[in-house]
Amino acid sequence: MKNRILLAALCLISLGAYAQITPVQPSPSAKLMQTVGLTDVSVAYSRPAMRGREIFGELVPFNQVWRTGANANTIVTFTDSITLGGQKLKAGDYALYTKPGKDQWEVIFYSNTDNWGTPADWDDSLVAARVMATPVKMANASENFTIAINNLKTDGASLDMMWDKTMVSVPFNVPTDEKMLASINRIISGPTAADYFSAASFYLETGKDIKQAKEWIDMAAAKSPNAYWMWRTKSLIEAKMGDKNAAIESAKKSMALAAAAPNPDYVRLNKISLEEWGVKM
Repeated sequence: MKNRILLAALCLISLGAYAQITPVQPSPSAKLMQTVGLTDVSVAYSRPAMRGREIFGELVPFNQVWRTGANANTIVTFTDSITLGGQKLKAGDYALYTKPGKDQWEVIFYSNTDNWGTPADWDDSLVAARVMATPVKMANASENFTIAINNLKTDGASLDMMWDKTMVSVPFNVPTDEKMLASINRIISGPTAADYFSAASFYLETGKDIKQAKEWIDMAAAKSPNAYWMWRTKSLIEAKMGDKNAAIESAKKSMALAAAAPNPDYVRLNKISLEEWGVKM
């Protein structure tokens, strides 16, 4: 009896081991990430193979919406708004669909990425951008469907799709100049109130040079006079320096601004500090 139980247990273990085998995917998944200028572009997709089949016009019919890959949606992500075909495409995730044709392809960026393949109910209102592209015949066939980001420049690149001897390229532009100019102008104009506040808060919390912290928090408060959280930190720095009168005035300022905001938490924190410093509330 014991031998039968042991044999049954071994069989179950054996079956469980086989059940955990991961099958090889005929269209393996791939991920691509490329920085273009100052913008990150990523693509997650599956790569079906030719396996001796006729691709465009046969396996992938002409003039029908194609999932542009296999399995789940091909998803393209841009960290900044871009332009392609004269159209603005906001930063975000998009399902990539195409409608292959003999002479022209329609390339579609679709806002809903939760479909498996093409949507059961196509919604034109979810089309974020739609551009036309001319297919080019390649000298050598690509066995697996491939997406690449090529023709890299500081302000743009191309999203290239290749399979069999067909390549379709979609040029796009990224806002490198805009981002660089904003960065340059920020540096030239000097630190912001938030920069001074962050530096002062770090020095206060880590016990560093309190005089330097005071200098920075004064600059922060001067640049953002209605920021009650900055006046709160200013009062704590002044208290740590032993300047109780200044701390009390800053705390009162913070409490009044917080009450007007309104932010009851900061009102309460300032009230507690004022009472600790001998102010009757």
